[in-house]
Amino acid sequence: MSRTISRLYDRYEAAARTVNDLIAVGVPEEDVSIVASDIEGRAREERPAPTVVETGDAGTGAGTGAGVGGLLGGGAGLLAGLGMLAIPGLGPVVAAGWLAATAAGAVAGVAAGAVTGGIVGALTNAGVDEEQAHVYAEGVRRGGALVTARVAEDRVAAATEVLERYAPVDTDARGQAYRESGWARFDETAPPYTREEIARERRFYESGPMV
Repeated sequence: MSRTISRLYDRYEAAARTVNDLIAVGVPEEDVSIVASDIEGRAREERPAPTVVETGDAGTGAGTGAGVGGLLGGGAGLLAGLGMLAIPGLGPVVAAGWLAATAAGAVAGVAAGAVTGGIVGALTNAGVDEEQAHVYAEGVRRGGALVTARVAEDRVAAATEVLERYAPVDTDARGQAYRESGWARFDETAPPYTREEIARERRFYESGPMV
């Protein structure tokens, strides 16, 4: 029996440290995933340009979904295998691991009858509360980074400690703040945030009580 646990971070760097630490405490690499906004290109500065996988064309069907799974499904060095994805509603993201492959495959495989729902569908199918899943997806859209791990029951406490190390977002408070500004739920048809909008979001939350 395993449990899916996730945390949202305002910065890619915190998420990357979390990924490395999860693997260091014994969570298998194939059970860890990261999906991070890359509108600023920050995630690419430390490594060669990632492979680009477009997932918005349903006509590519299951073949694209399979290719995404092969690219992001694991291998030596999860972060070294980051791929660039175009997931509807999120804008440019860099991602690796099982959740990224599921989300991208769901979008790419629509025409072939695959599970649909993109990032929110991938999260809820893995057992994440739907309301939380919408906040996670919106957080990535607004410049954040999501780390998700499938963890055996006897490793939940250790994995949770790692996930809490690098100041994750309080998603209850963040979701409330989103709703107070008129947001209701993640919308895959909404335009991605611009670099300027993401910078404004970060300044607002990093200067307030909900960092």
